[in-house]
Amino acid sequence: MREKIVLVGAGSVSFTRGLVSDLLRSGMEAELALADPSPEALDTAEKLSAKMIQAKGSTVRLSASTSLRDVLPGATAIICTVGVGGRRAWELDVLIPRKYGVFQPVGDTCAPGGTSRAFRMIPAMVRIAEDVLDLAPEALFFNYSNPMSPVCRGIRKATGANVIGLCHGVFGVAHYLEGALSLDRNSLDYNALGINHFTWFTEVRADGRDLMPKLRDMAAERFGQGGTDSPFSWELLHTFGAFPAVLDRHVSEFFPPLLREGAYYGKTLGVDVFRFEDTIAGGDRGYADMRERAHSKEPLGEDYFRQFGGEHEQVIEIIACIRANRRVVFSANLPNTGQVPNLQSDAVIECPAVVDGGILRPLAQTPMSPGLAGTLATRFQWVETIVDAALKRSREKFVQALVLDGCVDTPAAAAKMADELIAAQARFLPDVR
Repeated sequence: MREKIVLVGAGSVSFTRGLVSDLLRSGMEAELALADPSPEALDTAEKLSAKMIQAKGSTVRLSASTSLRDVLPGATAIICTVGVGGRRAWELDVLIPRKYGVFQPVGDTCAPGGTSRAFRMIPAMVRIAEDVLDLAPEALFFNYSNPMSPVCRGIRKATGANVIGLCHGVFGVAHYLEGALSLDRNSLDYNALGINHFTWFTEVRADGRDLMPKLRDMAAERFGQGGTDSPFSWELLHTFGAFPAVLDRHVSEFFPPLLREGAYYGKTLGVDVFRFEDTIAGGDRGYADMRERAHSKEPLGEDYFRQFGGEHEQVIEIIACIRANRRVVFSANLPNTGQVPNLQSDAVIECPAVVDGGILRPLAQTPMSPGLAGTLATRFQWVETIVDAALKRSREKFVQALVLDGCVDTPAAAAKMADELIAAQARFLPDVR
């Protein structure tokens, strides 16, 4: 079977290079169709992808269009890496809440930044899902776009499309823990459950040995010690007995007291540590590099491929495993149909899933401890609220989501922030009422 993979949001700095690199490394027989509404970004992505294909001597066929509907017919897999408004809109999500004393290091998942992003992302992703159901209903449908849980929940609630959310975070933290435990790469067996960017490692094993006691001892030793990498994550392990992914940069955003004035071990989140402006500047530099290499007459060397890949390979491997029906376990964002009994039903949770019978099926789990489940319970209600706000284009429910998130002190402050965010993102929110 020759795959036709459609990459939606191909102008993405991070994902496109990694995904194309992983596709070429896999040797998969495929057609790659790029879709992006920006002609300039699409041209850059197409030219760079063509050079990558040429450098590898690959038989992958390439096409591109600013219209998603043009490339969907015949698609066997669709991968979304969409970011409505790009980095300029993302900046507003984070910098406007700073004026209200909310300091975020990322701002793409939860808190005011993630709430604002979800409000404009969900309607766009629902339209993409409707096109997928219309023109490629049998295709595998994957999403990498943030905020993951609200986007996937919004798609499923509005359209019923069987979207699978993927993120490299759990995979990356497994490698982080291997390093902390002085283990070889890919030597851990683990269980990780939660919401994307706040997923609890509840079991960690290697060679049949339970390593959670050792990790808890390490957390006790590190507790209160300066200079520890991701000190908040280790403190949470000390407190709850499980380790959270994806380390402090993301996990901190799920704890509103840390974001109010950004107090983080004597530093200010998003300013002195995990500086948000550096993230944006890095993205701008990455895109400039993409554009320069895409339009340069110089061919790409092998060193280019060593820079990208190994971060997003999960989706290519999942497609290959589904086609071959190989039973491999992955971390995926799927509805809770009972696999975690004490988390909200139908909530999109990040959990282990296995390829079985040509589908990706979540694996049944024992209930989470009340403490761990408690850290997640309000988050899933926030997801439902912002999904409802986005689908109904409701300012009132947007304000409710900001209040429920917990970073804003009063409903009045939440309403004022909501109006400022809506006004700043007005071109992406034409029908809010």
